[in-house]
Amino acid sequence: MSPQTETKASVGFKAGVKEYKLTYYTPEYQTKDTDILAAFRVTPQPGVPPE
Repeated sequence: MSPQTETKASVGFKAGVKEYKLTYYTPEYQTKDTDILAAFRVTPQPGVPPE
């Protein structure tokens, strides 16, 4: 039987929905030579802003 571990949400991840702009979008970010860039085209669902 393996030992049980306790996970605390406040350590690194807290469940919930966050706005895209607050978590991923950083307009002043400067790319580095080691960065891998990918682009995806997504069609927004009706009623959802396309940002």
